[in-house]
Amino acid sequence: MKISVVIPTYNRYEVLKRALSSVFAQSYLPSEVIVIDDGSTDATANIIHDFPSIIYRYQNNAGVSSARNLGISLCSHEWIAFLDSDDAWKEEKLALHVSLHQADKELLFSYTNEHWIRDGKQVKIPKKFQKYGGDIFTQCLSHCIIAPSSAFVHKKLFEEIGLFDENLEVCEDYDLWLRVTCKHKAGLIEQAVTIKYGGHEDQLSTKHWGMDRFRVVALEKLLALHGKGSLHPRGTSHVREDEVKNELVKKYTLLLKGAKKHQRLEDIQEYEKCLNAHSTEY
Repeated sequence: MKISVVIPTYNRYEVLKRALSSVFAQSYLPSEVIVIDDGSTDATANIIHDFPSIIYRYQNNAGVSSARNLGISLCSHEWIAFLDSDDAWKEEKLALHVSLHQADKELLFSYTNEHWIRDGKQVKIPKKFQKYGGDIFTQCLSHCIIAPSSAFVHKKLFEEIGLFDENLEVCEDYDLWLRVTCKHKAGLIEQAVTIKYGGHEDQLSTKHWGMDRFRVVALEKLLALHGKGSLHPRGTSHVREDEVKNELVKKYTLLLKGAKKHQRLEDIQEYEKCLNAHSTEY
């Protein structure tokens, strides 16, 4: 099984070296490693001298989704593993994916459990980020439980459901995994072989307030796909549509509460309108 690894990065030269070291320490080595430099102004371009076998591409800063999408377009192989430049893998990570997919030829997507490191110390992962295998769409509705760095995807999934949404500054992974899991089962590797590092200032997840503002965009997109006949999760499309609407009501209710608290009149009007569209009471 030949694997392409895609690593987007922006001004993370030092931690990028850590990420790449973990890739080249894999017991099952990938066939190619693609680094997309999303407009870095630090020494990131020097990475090609540290790891001369990688494919390095520079683009003007356009965001992580654009960088990942460019990486996907450059992949020579059917299987793609993603790794964010501030994360790392344990050495058996890719080997476990290979074993899982060789045992189940119909499985097109899998992900792993994780270790979380914050400010240099391992921390306990909140229960809401528990991982599941199989039909996991329901578990993915509230928030994103799949880290891009843990994901292993067959390239034809992107041909079917599309790429990362470049219009979303954050929650682009939440959006993508919803489109995947509404139609496809997920393979789960129980071992925590993805290491997610946090606590640094440039984390996208800490850059924006009110992450549900971006999640509702993804959920509204799913309903639009359903209207076009694209949301058909194994014969339960109506059930799944109700799940999406219920989740939208929950999120718009919370957003409306926050807008009222901070007296954001324009947001209040927008969220009330959206709530009325999905529910008769809130």
